[in-house]
Amino acid sequence: MTPLIVATLVAASLVGIGVYGFILHPHPLRKLLAFNLIGGGVFLVFGIVARRGSAAGLPFDPVPQAMVITGIVVAFAASAIAIAIIVRLYKLEGGVDLDPALPRKSDGESTES
Repeated sequence: MTPLIVATLVAASLVGIGVYGFILHPHPLRKLLAFNLIGGGVFLVFGIVARRGSAAGLPFDPVPQAMVITGIVVAFAASAIAIAIIVRLYKLEGGVDLDPALPRKSDGESTES
């Protein structure tokens, strides 16, 4: 197996695990982590595509690498904002779930039986 095949399989695995986690888990923080896994796999694919162009004898092109780095910075900033929103909702609501079937605690309700 060449390094290109291994990197492609890792990227596909990251995207697959991310999609699985995004679909399966109703908690917003887990969805955010799964979305970041998808993004990591996509960034890896973009890096592989940029590297293949320069490995094929073409002159070095920094534009795809700059786009990947910019995407990573934007994804980091968006993740930080999403975490801040999730924490704020948790403090206001007492819990954050996206599944409407789960029961919600009210302010006067006790969890003890």
